[in-house]
Amino acid sequence: MNSAHPDPAPPDPAYAVVVPTLGRPSLAGTLRALAAAGAPRPRRIVLVDDRPARECDPLPVTVPEELAPLVTVVPGAAAGPAAARNAGWRAVDEEWIAFLDDDVLPGPDWARQLAADLAAAGPTTAGTQGRITVPLPADRAPTDWERTTAGLAGARWITADMAYRRAALEAVGGFDERFRRAFREDADLALRLLAAGWRLTTGRRHTVHPVRPADRWVSVRAQAGNGDDVLMHRLHGPDWWRRAGAARGRLPRHLAVTAAACAALGGLAAGRPRTASLLGGLWLLGTGEFLYARVRPGPRTREELLTMAVSSVLIPPAATYHWSRGWGRHLRTPRAGEAGRTGEAGGAGRPEGAGTAGRVGRTGRAGEAGEAGEAGEAVAA
Repeated sequence: MNSAHPDPAPPDPAYAVVVPTLGRPSLAGTLRALAAAGAPRPRRIVLVDDRPARECDPLPVTVPEELAPLVTVVPGAAAGPAAARNAGWRAVDEEWIAFLDDDVLPGPDWARQLAADLAAAGPTTAGTQGRITVPLPADRAPTDWERTTAGLAGARWITADMAYRRAALEAVGGFDERFRRAFREDADLALRLLAAGWRLTTGRRHTVHPVRPADRWVSVRAQAGNGDDVLMHRLHGPDWWRRAGAARGRLPRHLAVTAAACAALGGLAAGRPRTASLLGGLWLLGTGEFLYARVRPGPRTREELLTMAVSSVLIPPAATYHWSRGWGRHLRTPRAGEAGRTGEAGGAGRPEGAGTAGRVGRTGRAGEAGEAGEAGEAVAA
């Protein structure tokens, strides 16, 4: 007689949780969800307080009683999430570090599924990514900002929920702290790890990433990410988009629209009204097409239409400014393949026994490099 036996539980992994934070109210929800996520508990939970030094008051969060003995607060340097995550993982000595953002909600079975994900990781697996869900309104079409955030559900390697092996982080030097925004720093780390022969996988655990409140100018501020894209180009070559599974976006159109506007103004200053009128028409046509592309999906409320109208005028010059500034800032950064790239010179950072099969060219295979795309503080389309 055969008897059914449940699958044996995976061994409790030695893992720590690192959460960089600016003290947002959402952090309390993240900790409550982590407390409800069950066992096995992390050995330690590190909250990296990345507020400016002048904000020296205690981190404004209530820690659930069952997590209190595990929680440590370490100071950041107000230098962005890459630097904060480095401060967090270097403050612990566990074999695995699970990075969470301070506005996510780990699922109710998150800890057990994380343990299974880590148990399934082979010796050359550097990291395993959680599956992200972004809840959207059921009674209306999502706004432009909600659609942007929804891109996280298919994002590749995002540290909203990403567990990394300590040895892999040490091998490539951790996150590159030149990325000072929550944008591209995770893709940069992943590409360096893949180039060094490590593998990245997608796990079975599930985390919810709610859409956080945002003002009218959030998509304009997000254009700062174009400067980070320049750094990615310098570090990883012009085809980094394809290898990182990142959308190319509308930067070429933004540059063209901005150039038309500047040329139209130049025509007016030079006393050439017909030329200025023609170029102004091109600017109007490009801006109108951009506005229509953002408004068409809905919800087309008065507030959304006003936000789209104003921001669609400002986004192209903002994108152009940050892209140009990025080239000025990173012009001397060594190009991809030149000496000095972390984790690649002389094979540094390569896991023991790894060949070339784990290099960047494998990123497109399901289960090896996570889901597609990256949308963090996404550059507006």
